[in-house]
Amino acid sequence: MSSLVGPDEDNPRGKPPVPQEVQDAIRTLIRWTGDDPEREGLLDTPQRVARAWKEYCQGYGEDPAIHLSRIFEEVGGYDEVVLLKDIPFQSHCEHHMAPIIGKAAIAYLPRDHVVGISKLARVLHGFARRLQIQERLTAEVAECIWNHLKPHGVAVVIEASHACMTARGVRTPGVSMVTSRMMGTFRDDERSRKEVLSLMGY
Repeated sequence: MSSLVGPDEDNPRGKPPVPQEVQDAIRTLIRWTGDDPEREGLLDTPQRVARAWKEYCQGYGEDPAIHLSRIFEEVGGYDEVVLLKDIPFQSHCEHHMAPIIGKAAIAYLPRDHVVGISKLARVLHGFARRLQIQERLTAEVAECIWNHLKPHGVAVVIEASHACMTARGVRTPGVSMVTSRMMGTFRDDERSRKEVLSLMGY
């Protein structure tokens, strides 16, 4: 059974303790990069890093589709595009565990019901708070909305900067990556696709 460390000044509310092997792994990484995990400034870093990563990856503990379970059918005959854009998000790439920081635009064309607009952002965050690649994140958000709202169409566009490219490797800041997923009428009808992309600002 893992040895656990209890609350400290970085854990004032008594959150679940960090397993010792997790702390040891972080200390090993600190040592491997060339620093001393026993120096004063790094003594509490293993617990802080571990709790931070639990927060970064809290999406593993939820089903994003649950946010789409409450729908509203009294929409006054509204049957046009519903769009939420410029939704900020943060994720981490699964290849280098480096930050992915960007924004998303999510649109759907409802059939006979809608969902609260904040729920679209919650679906995005549920998938983003996992180790990701942007292409899969885009597809997962679109497919979740498509499968659970059953709309005429879904469009998701994500634009993000990847620290694995800007802070290491090729080290090219100021570069953003754009991915999109079109489903239903937004995929099959060119005019509808152009309309929704225009509304999104693309």
